[in-house]
Amino acid sequence: MTSHLNIGQMAPDFTLPRDGGAQVTLSSLRPKSVVLFTYGADGTPSCTNEVMDFNALLPQFASLGVVVLGLSKDSVAKHDKFIAKMDIKMPLLSDKDGQMMESWGAFGEKLFFGKLVQGVLRSTFLIDGSGKIAHIWKVDKVKGHAAEVLAHLQA
Repeated sequence: MTSHLNIGQMAPDFTLPRDGGAQVTLSSLRPKSVVLFTYGADGTPSCTNEVMDFNALLPQFASLGVVVLGLSKDSVAKHDKFIAKMDIKMPLLSDKDGQMMESWGAFGEKLFFGKLVQGVLRSTFLIDGSGKIAHIWKVDKVKGHAAEVLAHLQA
């Protein structure tokens, strides 16, 4: 069952493993704002493009005091290889069982090449410095998405 988060509600707190073996707890990042984007898998074409687009804009997000986190079901070991290969500078979180993504409405039924499958529903969440959901994007097109999120923050 997929629950849905709404703008203005407190983001459910989580602690997840990240690349390098450390952990990230959402509430510990306050008072910074957080951009959390979910994606399918390290190394697949559109997911790699999305990760690399956010990675390229990290200095601009950082200048606004915003932390960017990527989240997939990939293992920490897979994240470590992906980061080393692609020179990724942001934390990549591992939600191996998908429970966190499911509770946030970012995992569930979707059409994949005409078939109904269970999978990651590409989503981006903006969590403000008080821990509230400030914006939610359901992502259809990867190209230009990271720039769109940055433009929203700059507006």
